[in-house]
Amino acid sequence: MHDQLTANDIKKIQEEIEYRKLVVRKEAIEAVKEARAHGDLSENFEYHAAKKDKNKNESRIRYLERMVRTAQVVSDESGEDEVGINNTVTLYIEEDEAEETYKLVTTVRGNSIQGRISIDSPLGKAILGKKIGERVYIQVNDSYGYYAVIRKVENTDDSQDEIRKF
Repeated sequence: MHDQLTANDIKKIQEEIEYRKLVVRKEAIEAVKEARAHGDLSENFEYHAAKKDKNKNESRIRYLERMVRTAQVVSDESGEDEVGINNTVTLYIEEDEAEETYKLVTTVRGNSIQGRISIDSPLGKAILGKKIGERVYIQVNDSYGYYAVIRKVENTDDSQDEIRKF
């Protein structure tokens, strides 16, 4: 599977890789050395915890490197009244007679609690590329869906959005 990432997503991922290699890796190796110096490794909890942290960091580095290597780069540019990546979109949900606002983002930035909806989610797929005033059907699963009208689209900055940690 290829993640769809913007150039800015890739830049942020590469910054995290660099930080993990230059800072976190050195700290983790030092922690393992220090814990090893405390003696008997079979009963040394600090040593096992330090090794676990070191391995977790190395695993994250490999994961991020694979993500960048296999990424499909997508543009975050869109028309003025068209829904695109990094746009904040206000929808009128007909069923609830209410407005909701979301920011459409790539998969690695998705966080529904913060109102950031992935372009791979049912909602994201339904509204991506649509224009203000369009009525769209959001198919949630095989037995449920709902209609929404796109009310407002705003270009927003993605520099503060974090890459999701797995």
